[in-house]
Amino acid sequence: MKKITSRTIVCFFLALALVAGTGIFTVKFFMEGSTWSAFSANRHLYTNKVLNTGRILDETGQVLAEYDRTDNKWKYSNNSYIRKATLHTVGDSTGMIGTGALTRFADKLTGYNVITGAKPIFPGGRDLYLTLNADVCQTAYKALNGHRGTVGVYNYKTGEIICMVSTPTYDPASPPTIHDGDKTYDGVYMNRLLSATFIPGSTFKLITATAALEKIDGVENRTFHCSGKVMIGDQLITCPDAHGDLTLDQALAVSCNCVFGQLAAEIGSDQLAEYVKKAGLTGSLSINGIHTAKSTFDFTYGGKGGLAWSGIGQGKDLVNPCALMVYSGAIANGGSAAKPQIISHTAFEKGVRTSLYLKHSTKKLIEEDTASKLADMMRNNVINQYGQGNFPGLTICAKSGTAQSDHTDEDNAWFTGFLQDPDHPYAFIVLVEEGGSGSKVAGKVANTVLQAAVKSE
Repeated sequence: MKKITSRTIVCFFLALALVAGTGIFTVKFFMEGSTWSAFSANRHLYTNKVLNTGRILDETGQVLAEYDRTDNKWKYSNNSYIRKATLHTVGDSTGMIGTGALTRFADKLTGYNVITGAKPIFPGGRDLYLTLNADVCQTAYKALNGHRGTVGVYNYKTGEIICMVSTPTYDPASPPTIHDGDKTYDGVYMNRLLSATFIPGSTFKLITATAALEKIDGVENRTFHCSGKVMIGDQLITCPDAHGDLTLDQALAVSCNCVFGQLAAEIGSDQLAEYVKKAGLTGSLSINGIHTAKSTFDFTYGGKGGLAWSGIGQGKDLVNPCALMVYSGAIANGGSAAKPQIISHTAFEKGVRTSLYLKHSTKKLIEEDTASKLADMMRNNVINQYGQGNFPGLTICAKSGTAQSDHTDEDNAWFTGFLQDPDHPYAFIVLVEEGGSGSKVAGKVANTVLQAAVKSE
């Protein structure tokens, strides 16, 4: 009798394990089945480990890549600039570009579904429409003029990324042979907008200003003084010029290191850490399943002097460009913004849609009242510092940054912000590595790209 009882118990637990295992498998099948199907060993979908079906198009219907069944290979746009500009979004047939659609969205290109799997009811590949505008991307690529860097533009109301360019790049129709130590293609496989972090320079003063507005009583009515240098802790904080007496908005416009170093020390490391977290910088965005790099900070390094440099955007600050772009969108949109996405929809070759992608919003990244004040300050930057004449026809709000880096001979140039234009609600980020002046170099790129974006609609 004891043997029967013990065997019954064993059988019960084995059955329980079977049920649990089946449940886990079922859940993972629904969640990860598309990834399993798109694995390169699947001979139904791959020829010599190259996906053999589908087309990739931009928002206007311009074909960026399509599989040619006659030649058994992928063919790309006839425009070599567009091929290079969209490499990190479209990808290449070898799968070297980790953020490329050919790698990340293979299931969308094949028409996979959970009922019939890799052999859908209606055979043949699918058209994958991206939110990109290929002509705007081409403009951005040319505007970078051979510099390493990235340009991102997205609609902070809908989440649609219309421009995502990362350089260096190459032509996927004729990929180069890249050898170790080849500086021309150093970091070429990395999507700098999504997968990298950089010292933000003075663009980080947007975060410091946000914290100051909310945590320092009467900060808007204070007058600061800049003599060109100030000791904070054991660090000498310097400015290129002695700015004299300044209000907060004037300090942001001239990007005064002395004022923002003092503000960071006054705010404190714990508070500043809370604000980068609230701003979404330390988290990772999911862009149709592609996760962005997380920004990192160390506000305790170097004591008060180190904190001052961090509040300026130097020190141990490393920021992901896409996250900073979204934060600019949140400032424009009253505190939160649409989460960026790169997929518009999928369709049969004859144009019938087979999917629908809904807008999702971020949590509140900044208080609404603070966002309004910061937007006004960023508009003031353009009018009184950068020059509205450099952005003809654009109601632009922006912050520049010139970031020193141990890894480059020249400073990195940043420019981020948004358009105050209900018909073109675009937030943007420009990074030109070793470009020098943020407003002059990155600002010029931003104007060129935004002009193209506005005219494209």
